[in-house]
Amino acid sequence: MTDSSAHLQMDLFRPALSYPNHPYDEILTRAAERHPEQVALLFNDVNLSYRELDALVNSCAHALQELGIRKGQIVCLFMTNRPEYIISWFAIARIGAVVTPMNPSYKEREVAYQLGNSEAVAIIVQAGLLPLIEATRADTPALEHIIVVGPAPQGSTTLAFSDLIRSHTPTPLLHTAWAWDDLLLLPYSSGTTGLPKGVMLSQKNLVYNGYQSVATARITSHDRMLVFVPLYHIYGIMLIGTATLSGATMVLMERFDPLRCLQYVHEQGITLLYAVPQVLPTLSEHPQLDRFDLHTIRYVQCGAAPVPPALAHRFEERTHVPVMTSYGLTEAAPGTHSNPVYDPRLIKVETIGLPIHDTEQKIVDIETGERELDVGEEGELIVKGPQVMLGYWKDPEANAQTVRDGWLYTGDIGWRDAEGYVTVTDRKKELIKYKGFSVAPAQLEALLLEHPAVSDVAVIAKSNAEAGEIPKAFVVLKAGYEDTSADELLAWSNGKLATYKNVREVEFIDAIPRNPSGKILRRILKEQERQRQQ
Repeated sequence: MTDSSAHLQMDLFRPALSYPNHPYDEILTRAAERHPEQVALLFNDVNLSYRELDALVNSCAHALQELGIRKGQIVCLFMTNRPEYIISWFAIARIGAVVTPMNPSYKEREVAYQLGNSEAVAIIVQAGLLPLIEATRADTPALEHIIVVGPAPQGSTTLAFSDLIRSHTPTPLLHTAWAWDDLLLLPYSSGTTGLPKGVMLSQKNLVYNGYQSVATARITSHDRMLVFVPLYHIYGIMLIGTATLSGATMVLMERFDPLRCLQYVHEQGITLLYAVPQVLPTLSEHPQLDRFDLHTIRYVQCGAAPVPPALAHRFEERTHVPVMTSYGLTEAAPGTHSNPVYDPRLIKVETIGLPIHDTEQKIVDIETGERELDVGEEGELIVKGPQVMLGYWKDPEANAQTVRDGWLYTGDIGWRDAEGYVTVTDRKKELIKYKGFSVAPAQLEALLLEHPAVSDVAVIAKSNAEAGEIPKAFVVLKAGYEDTSADELLAWSNGKLATYKNVREVEFIDAIPRNPSGKILRRILKEQERQRQQ
């Protein structure tokens, strides 16, 4: 492709959009008006139309208002994937309050930190997680209301979610005054170091990125989306918005289960499947895969962590379903890049794709972040667009480092080709420094995953007196390959990349630690290694 045709492809892929002027919650109101009897949500035995979902949201919003929750106040959502999550999310938005979603795998210390730091005045919590909230009450003085989804303990002073819904009218609310810069969502980033930071996302961030995502992915009311990614994660929040904006049907799973996932695709005619990288081998190598008809899936969107090309290619070979890689981050609400979905021939699975509508990109030098680099040169990816966050909650110093002149510094290292596609090689903070050379763990992981014996892998920096740091690989072997040796893997992988990138050590383990979005928790492996070296 010539330079001129490359620029034409980029321009045609991402023409400017026209954004309606309405608050976020109105995407549900509009969906209920356009598609009142369309199924909005399926979850086990629950089947809700858009008309019914909108009415339940109204009842919940009236209940929250009666409790005295007002615009700008923060309400925490603490539960697994379920209909009450989506109802609560829209209801909080409808009264102009702010949602702070919390990971249901959190322990007491993490729960107390987020509730205290966010100054949440209320929490809607799954019954099984209630003991964590009660254990942290002394540390969360701002928390006034606890609303429980499911049966609460006898004698509890909490409020029952179901009672609040039943006792309040489903009539529409009078909309409060709003502005594009009003805070709407306060998710906490999982940062590699230090305490999590609250990311301030506005009405504009969420509404604009919703329209950007629907246009990029070409989602319509005929689509049926299988959603098992956690709704507390920005990935899940994005899917709620894109489904509602387009009038699509969400088939919701509480958590990923490979067999149930295949059954849903087969039985429900799923057209869009959203995944994280490790879902791909789990499904493509499932022993019962051939029992299920997957032809209805238009594509699998894979994001939240780098996608090793070997995993994508294996999945496509086994299922004949294209993998569409994309990219985003919490600070961008979240989407910034995507491969074209309208023509599989234009998908470059080894890349994160092209910038989506109304989004600019640059690759800049790692040292200063001020010098823009040319095609093929590796540096930090920075982006600009209407989806970029307002800033970090109570952390102006971190915000000044991350957003400069409207450009969001992603912390991801990569390069762009002549057509504008970006390949992310690793995180800036995770680069291994071997004798002064930068080595990207993700590149080594992608290579090792091509070996037929390797099921999963993580590469970290190990301290070394001579080299400073060396790449060490933690490897999970596939069943039947237990006799594979470390020396065999080293001999196979080393020599395929520059010598300074050679893996120097291999350790076999049972499982790679990952967070719910699929990202490798390298800090756990690094800490284990550090303790051994002491």
